[in-house]
This record gives sequence, structure tokens and C-alpha cells, in this order.
Amino acid sequence: MAEYFRNFASTVRSLEDGEDSITIATNDTIHPTASPTVENLDAAEETHQFDADAALLLNITLICCTLLGYYVKKNKLYFLPESGVAMLVGVLIGGIARLTVTDLTLFSFSPEFFFFVLLPPIIFEAGYSLEKKHFFENIGAITLYAFWGTIISAFVVGMLTYWSAQIGLIGHIDKNNPMEALLFGALISAVDPVATLSIMGSPELKCDNLLYSLVFGESVLNDAVAIVLFKTFHTYYDPEGPEFNSSVIPHALFSFVSMTVLSILVGVVLGLLVSYIYKHTSLSDFPKLEGGLLFLFCYCCYATAEAVQLSGIMALFFNGIILSHYNSYNLSNSAQVTTEQFFATLATIMETIVFLYMGLSVFTRSFKNWDLMFALLGLLFCLVARALNIFPISFLANCCRRKGENKISLKMQCVLWFAGLRGAIAFALSMNMPGPNADTYAAGTLFICMFTTIVCGGFTEKILTRFGMKRGIQNNDDEDGDSFLDMDNLLVVDSPLARRVSESIHDKYKSFWRNLDDNYLKVLFGGAPSSTHAAGNYELSHQNEDDEEY
Repeated sequence: MAEYFRNFASTVRSLEDGEDSITIATNDTIHPTASPTVENLDAAEETHQFDADAALLLNITLICCTLLGYYVKKNKLYFLPESGVAMLVGVLIGGIARLTVTDLTLFSFSPEFFFFVLLPPIIFEAGYSLEKKHFFENIGAITLYAFWGTIISAFVVGMLTYWSAQIGLIGHIDKNNPMEALLFGALISAVDPVATLSIMGSPELKCDNLLYSLVFGESVLNDAVAIVLFKTFHTYYDPEGPEFNSSVIPHALFSFVSMTVLSILVGVVLGLLVSYIYKHTSLSDFPKLEGGLLFLFCYCCYATAEAVQLSGIMALFFNGIILSHYNSYNLSNSAQVTTEQFFATLATIMETIVFLYMGLSVFTRSFKNWDLMFALLGLLFCLVARALNIFPISFLANCCRRKGENKISLKMQCVLWFAGLRGAIAFALSMNMPGPNADTYAAGTLFICMFTTIVCGGFTEKILTRFGMKRGIQNNDDEDGDSFLDMDNLLVVDSPLARRVSESIHDKYKSFWRNLDDNYLKVLFGGAPSSTHAAGNYELSHQNEDDEEY
């Protein structure tokens, strides 16, 4: 200790003598420390000024996007989705930046920043605010669309892309290894109908409840499934090895299924652990702490899944469902309202930033191998693949569904096919595309995402009206006798045996789950038995909405 103070005293004397550099000695080790120079100070000041200007520009842009979104909602401009507005603003700013700015780092889309900062709040809010009654009533059809539909779409798009490259329709694509094309099929199968959902969710449109539940449920699960499938194919892809062994595909699908199940398990276990902590402590006496801890636990779930090579999105979505089902009862009244509004607001801001940066990428990212033919064919392949999974899967789902309004009509299937927009997740995955042809896939994906979000999203309101998918509004085409749209009696089948088996399994499962949930799980993790409906304010508001709708 004495030696330390002697060294400190010598340092002070060096400063008093005006020496340009000093040395700090501890434990016989000399560490020279140079005094800051004028050049270093100028560079630091310049960096600080650049960061300040960047922060100001980003805030002004987000404010403009939010105000434009308000204008679109206020004036019911359904032909221009809010996500489309953010994209177009990004295109405008990106074009100006390309002409006036030399360093475009600030305006570049970062996949890692997207996956670890922007995406988690969006996914958690989707699970936390999920209307569980509608979701789980249609869980069979939603699971078919999200899992099997994504797999069908990935293989259809991937193989069509591979065959098109082999016959010479597309350039800059690996003609020897189909795994590269399958990677593209997996990433472009990530349906992200944020624009469609923002329109369907408008109270003025009165979108059909069943349709909204199917589209929303498919979208939130499909994103996670597409990412898991992309990661799985990525593991088996070798750019240097053109030889392809068909035996890889079964192994890849097994890895996909195991990763999906384990990711869901991580989210559920961590959600139950958090609920148990809140249930058996007095955190509700400290609203600031309980809200802050809930936010940290959410990111902890995402980071845990990613750290063990699983899907953070899948884990976080089911973590949000568990926390809203159990932990919402454990929060104080103020925290219930605060957390709901906070996560919803944060998700909205993150979505705006995501679409803004997608628009910026049009001009700020250098795509070396832009191929218009690939982009157009990719869009066509997406439409074909969407049709090949929506219509057959709907046919199978209807075999097990009850008669009447519960059936997925042909008109509803057409709207589901149209609602398969591609968005931020597909583009972010394309930025992580391996191999020498990554730019070709990224440019084509960006084109498909912008086209489906702006064009298809803008036509959603007209499609809903055209096919009669609004509550209380009949389709005008019924009077005209449209032969194609009136084929429901032929295409929407009813299998009495399959329906009876399905209903029997559903009733037994529902009784078993209600008994387990009321008598055991809610006692440990929070909540009251369903028979008493003693829900917290957050869930009670959603229960009231459900009762009004049914």
C-alpha cells in the first residue's frame, strides 16, 4: 500500500512539472499513458457531433413516420399501410443520403441489431397480447399453416428456384447444390403480414373473427418456424462442396422439429419460473421493480434460447403467452396497465424502425448482382407455394372442424392466400445468406418484401370487401352467382368420422387441461380458477372483448 501511494505522489509531481506523459507503476509493472493530443480531442468531438446529428435525424424521421401513420388511420387510407409509409419514407431518405453522404454506415440495415434489439419486443408483445381464446380454438389449423405450410412453401420455392437456375432462367444461382436455393425458400417463407394485420385489426372494417385469428396465429408462428428452418438448412450447407446428398433432408427436418420443440420448452419453463417468482414474492409492492424485472426476464428468455443454439423467437412468443396467462394475475394494478401499454408502444416503435431501414436499404446497400428476372420469378414462386399450402391444408383442416361458421370457406382461403406478405424477418435472414450469391438473394428478397407489403397490403381492404370477409356485411358477388366463389359445397368437405374423432379428442383435452390448470398450475404460478373468472385487469379486458364478440 505504501508503494502505491509513493507511485501516486510521483505521478502528481510529474503533472506539476508539465511532463507530456506519465507512468503509473503498480506491482513493479510500468504502464505508460499518453496524454490526449489535440488531434484525438478533435476526432472525439467530431464523432460526438456525428452521433448527435444521427440521433436527431432518426428521431425526426420516426416522428414523421408516426404522424403519417396517424394521418393514414385518421383518414382511413387503407390503400397505404403504415408499414408501407415507413418504407417509402426510408426510400426517400436513403436516396437523399446516397447523393449527399459519403459514410452510409448509419443508414445500413444490421441483421444482428434487428434480431437482438428490434425483433424481441415485437415478438413478445405478440404473445403477451394474444387473444388466447381465439388462438387455441383454432390451434389445429394454425399449426398446420405455420408448420407444414412453411415446410411446403420452403421446398416449393427452393426447388423451383433451383430448377430455374439449371435451365438458365436465373443467373448468379448455384446450379449444383440445391441447399442454397432451399435456404432462400426457407427465408422467403417467413410470412410477415404486419400491414395486413394493421388493416384487419381496424374496428371500422369489422374483419371476420375466424379469418383474423388464422392470419394472426399463422404469422406469429410462421416467422419462428421459418427462422428455425433457415438455421437448420444453414447447418447443412457447404458452399465449397457442390455434391448434394438427399439423405441430408431427413436429418435436417429432424433437427428442425427437435429445435422447435426445445425452443418452445425453454420459453414455457422460463415463463413458469418467472410467474413462480412473482407469485411467491412481494414484488407487486414495488411497481417500478416488477415492471423492470419483467422486461429483463423477457430479454433473458430470448438470449437464453439463442445462446444454446435454439430459436429465440419461438421461445419468446410462448414465454409471452405463459406470462400473460399466469403472471398477469401477480402484477399490481398499475403494473398491469403499464406493462401492457409499454410493450405495445415499444413494439410499434420497433416495427417502424424495421420498415424504415428496409426502405433505406434500397439505396444505401450495394447489391452487386441485382437480377430482375430472379426477383420476378421469386415473387411468382411465392404465390404458387402459398397456394399449394393454403388450399390443401385448409381442405384437411375442414375435415376435422365443426359444421357452420367454423369451416374455412373457399373465400376465406383466397384471402389467406393473398395475406401472405413478406417482411422484415425475410429480409434480415437474406442479409445472413451464406455463399457467393448472397447479394442476388438479398436484392430479390427486398423487392418481394416491398412489393407484397406496399402493393398487396394496400389492396387488403378491397379484398376483404370483395370476398365478404367483414362481420355483418354480405358479399355483393353472391347476387351475381359467381360460380368459382360458390364452390364451397364441393371444396369445403365434411368428414363425419374425422369430425367426431376430433371433437372427442378436443373435449377430453379441454377437460383435462382445465382441471390441471385450475387445481395445480394456477396455485403454483398465479391466477384464479376459470370458473370464478377472477382474472387480472389485463386478462379481464380481453375476456370481456371475447364475450362481446361471441
